[in-house]
Amino acid sequence: MGNVSAIKTDRVLCIYFKLVGGNTFTKKELAQQFQVTERSIQRDLGTLRCFLEEQNTGQEIIYDKETHRYFIQNTLSHALSNSEILAVCKILLESRSMRKDELLPILDKLISCCVPEQNKKMVRDLIANEKYHYIEPHHQKQILNSLWDIGKAVRESRYIEIDYYRMKDKEIVHRKVKPVAVMFSEYYFYLTAFIDDEEVKKDFDVINDSFPTIYRIDRIESFKILDERFHIPYNSRFEEGEFRKRIQFMYGGKLQKVKFTYSGSDIDAILDRLPTAEVLDEDNGVYTVSAEVFGDGIEMWMRSQGDLVSRID
Repeated sequence: MGNVSAIKTDRVLCIYFKLVGGNTFTKKELAQQFQVTERSIQRDLGTLRCFLEEQNTGQEIIYDKETHRYFIQNTLSHALSNSEILAVCKILLESRSMRKDELLPILDKLISCCVPEQNKKMVRDLIANEKYHYIEPHHQKQILNSLWDIGKAVRESRYIEIDYYRMKDKEIVHRKVKPVAVMFSEYYFYLTAFIDDEEVKKDFDVINDSFPTIYRIDRIESFKILDERFHIPYNSRFEEGEFRKRIQFMYGGKLQKVKFTYSGSDIDAILDRLPTAEVLDEDNGVYTVSAEVFGDGIEMWMRSQGDLVSRID
């Protein structure tokens, strides 16, 4: 009797792992696989349903009447909805931040794990064209492993030594830095870090220790995470959220106030681009705007707006 019970337990566990793995099946298919009756499979599914309900896992076994197949669905509010998954997939595709062999498996896993079986085809169809025409970044570098390793160094406050390809003179430079954040902006992932070497800092336009240096991660040719740790007092910690509000195109530099007029039709686009922006005045459709920003990227943005934006000195 005990052996029969153990076999049933193994079968129920196997069915559960099939379900959470994204598989679907009919009772007949399972009955043939385990060489039992369909009634036994029905009892197994009932056992699983009771267990999931009692444990409040947020998982529910669903029967699709059209296909006669069973699948599992997350019902908790913290699970992503169909529309949320679609939005995330669209954002990832638009970011063009990774090679195909890194990005496309992420999309497939999101759909497989988070979308109910009956809606998976619809979500796949809605992103199929963008997947097919996806354009990889020109750097052609794999970055996911580097992102994780650098992120761990940030979390553990460990120094990193990097060999970095510098665009302005096409040279590879060696740096020892304090990594403080991994950020994403305009197609690329970046490491923001502070440099300790005073000799190196002499060549920088801004040498104030409160301003980080910014490195594109795909241009880091190699890096080594050191055992040596650094300490930044809590009240002096780098806050990437505040930094992001004030930087354009990830160009480093000093903190500054800019003031300009905008004569375009959509002031919301300006306020979204510059989160610290404040409208000081509006006169016949011409807005006077002030914003606090880091670095020289603001100059690039202003030039990109043509006659719509004019800086006030």
